[in-house]
Amino acid sequence: MSDYKTQPVALATEEADASGEAEAGSSSTATRHEGTKSTSTFWSRAARLLRGASPSSLREDLADALQTDADSNTAFSPGERAMLNNILRFREIRVEDVMVPRADIEAVDQSITIGELMVIFEESGRSRMPVYNEGLDDPRGMVHIRDLLSYVTKQARNRRRNGKAPAAVTVTGEKTEKTPRSPKASFDLSRVDLGKSLEEAGIVRQLLFVPPSMLASDLMQRMQAARIQMALVIDEYGGTDGLVSLEDIVEMVVGDIEDEHDDDEVMFARTSDDVFLADARVELEEIAAAIGPDFDVREQLEDVDTLGGLIFASLGRIPVRGEVVQAIPGFEFQILDADPRRVKRVRIMRKRPPARRRPLRPEGETVPETVMVNRANGAASSEAAADEQ
Repeated sequence: MSDYKTQPVALATEEADASGEAEAGSSSTATRHEGTKSTSTFWSRAARLLRGASPSSLREDLADALQTDADSNTAFSPGERAMLNNILRFREIRVEDVMVPRADIEAVDQSITIGELMVIFEESGRSRMPVYNEGLDDPRGMVHIRDLLSYVTKQARNRRRNGKAPAAVTVTGEKTEKTPRSPKASFDLSRVDLGKSLEEAGIVRQLLFVPPSMLASDLMQRMQAARIQMALVIDEYGGTDGLVSLEDIVEMVVGDIEDEHDDDEVMFARTSDDVFLADARVELEEIAAAIGPDFDVREQLEDVDTLGGLIFASLGRIPVRGEVVQAIPGFEFQILDADPRRVKRVRIMRKRPPARRRPLRPEGETVPETVMVNRANGAASSEAAADEQ
């Protein structure tokens, strides 16, 4: 009985010892494996540092994954891949890369009237516009179309003198209850003084002033903190260099954002086989791809990128409206729209060689005898045919 009881204990002890040795062996193997792995990782990191490469980061891993996915086309859709690539590049973008250049800024003078401002907002389709005093280098703030609408409605609102409407009388049994009515506003637009200046109306808001070297990500955070969605870019001399809105920054990540009032902007169009209409901001490479190899701008691309830059580099000045410029052999550039600061619209015309005409025979030159004989024979045959008829 006792032997029966002690035998399993001995067996269990032996099995425990065997399992312990096995576990010790496996743990020692795992320890050796981890040690080998850590040693390998150490030497790989050391080799990267000796080569001058920085340690791997989540950003690099994501960039590698996007590159790998571009080949396999499995994990990310094209839209997701483009947005992630834009996010990775976002920290390198500066304000000068996003801003609207000074020549394209639409702004208003603070002396403009309310009526004129309404027309400008309607024609431009903007919701915010910078406000200046006599020039863009003296900015005073910005005006929001919502503030303009609020000003007009407040001026046009016509309430009752005491601001309260009489109470409605309701008879319920023997009790009479009075229910106060909410005052209703009536609008009289004739009360709005459309001749009052923007400065007198007091609806100019503050805007931000930033340098062109500022990171776009930092400006976005500043706009969010200040709740101001427009900033003027000021150069080192204190002049206005450009304009940036929060929408411009967001579009660097998600792409172009167009609302219901945005019109399709035609940058380049063909009107006939040899005539093209182009915006001066269109890229020369885009024009060359549309027109063909005879529009050779390889030499000009070393100095300029756009059509407007090509025309300015050719003349050394801003051309006037209606002027015809010959900047590339075989083509003429007619200036359709320009101001003292830049070229806006251009008509590109291909010059065709004139049709070849038979040269006129100089006076006194005799006709060869063979030609005279052929002409005489032809005349004789014509007369004979006429006689037969």
